[in-house]
Amino acid sequence: MAVGEIFLAAFVQLLLDRLTPEILGYFGSLGGVGKKLQKWRETLSAVAAVLYDAEQKQLASKTVDLWLNDLKHLAYDMEDLLEAFSSQMLAREQLKVDQTCTSKVRDFFTELPDKVKFNFYMNSEIDEIANRLQDIFDRKEKLGLKYIDHTSSIASSSQRTPSSYVLDGPVVGRDEDTRKIVELLSSDVDPSSTNKYQVVAIVGMGGLGKTTLAGQVFNDVDAMEQFDPKVWVSVSDDFNLETVTRAISKKVTSRPCDMDDFSEVQENLSKAIDGKRFLIVLDDVWSTCDYDSWTKLQAPLRRGAKGSKIMVTTRDEKVAALMGAPAAEVYYLKTLPDEDCLRVFELHVSNDRPPNFELLKKEIVKKCNGLPLAAKTLGGVLRCCKEIDKWEEILNDKLWSISDGSNILPVLRLSYHYLPSTLKRCFAYCSILPQ
Repeated sequence: MAVGEIFLAAFVQLLLDRLTPEILGYFGSLGGVGKKLQKWRETLSAVAAVLYDAEQKQLASKTVDLWLNDLKHLAYDMEDLLEAFSSQMLAREQLKVDQTCTSKVRDFFTELPDKVKFNFYMNSEIDEIANRLQDIFDRKEKLGLKYIDHTSSIASSSQRTPSSYVLDGPVVGRDEDTRKIVELLSSDVDPSSTNKYQVVAIVGMGGLGKTTLAGQVFNDVDAMEQFDPKVWVSVSDDFNLETVTRAISKKVTSRPCDMDDFSEVQENLSKAIDGKRFLIVLDDVWSTCDYDSWTKLQAPLRRGAKGSKIMVTTRDEKVAALMGAPAAEVYYLKTLPDEDCLRVFELHVSNDRPPNFELLKKEIVKKCNGLPLAAKTLGGVLRCCKEIDKWEEILNDKLWSISDGSNILPVLRLSYHYLPSTLKRCFAYCSILPQ
């Protein structure tokens, strides 16, 4: 399912919101434009009413998927035309302000040809879009798309916060993983290494809980006594050398890093860390971190004390290799056992569960695929759901059949799918921001 299709319902609602009485009334006298726009609104409203059904059926029907794609392109063209309307409204209002009493007659005859040309063009475009919209409407009927009341759908969703080491609840099933990571951090640096620090990497697919595991280790008071300072920096998919360096410097020195000269930033960090056994956590590093940026980032860290560590969490084992993590210091995080996945789910779902909950356990665990984020998200989706049929509807949803190979995509799609339309629109706005 393409991103544009996921947010189509929200985008169509935006178009309906733009077809305001003000616009309809303003162009009502221009060759029937107002009536045509009102027809737009009525037809588009009928189409929007079946989008919920279409989004579900497109998973199994290529014709429905094509219908949604045609609607998406039509919606873009409608937006362009409405933008032209808005610009014309502003231009005409400004013209009224600029006109003087002595020039009204002259300006009327000067502007008349432009108005006629614009009105003719707009009528032609409106008719063309109206025909396409009618075709979309007719195909809707043939495809058997129907209105489905989903106003009571679940509004709960979870939001990953990779930038924080503060845990949002108990960590389930990771005690042994935590012990092994602490061992790696406590081990001596390879005597043959030219660096005083060593890189430890936690590698695994999205949703496994790499950040949560790193956060649990970071908050282990006894294990962390050996490090001072200890720093946590969230990197994410946009690796920026200067941003990450300044973030490390600010936390090491406990002072604002407001120097303009980047060399000065590096020098101050180098002095602040001189002779200290540090721990720096670089959370969620992507392949956007190239080798040149990495060498510049770790340059000021060379003056740290022997035994210092840099802990990296990443989905890509190539990132761990690029940062110089020895094979023995790369920890491949595995999925959770079924019983632990179920415990995570139970932490987030309501205690008010359907009578057949015991029978649903196996199905719930199967959907989670050993991923704690999937268990948490599914628990959030079902948290406010008490009816047995609603639980079964969500667990049997066709969205589970979609996968990108990571196993986490279906449950994230599902959490979006069961949001109310108003929150979907909010989510669509947020999606244009960097991850």
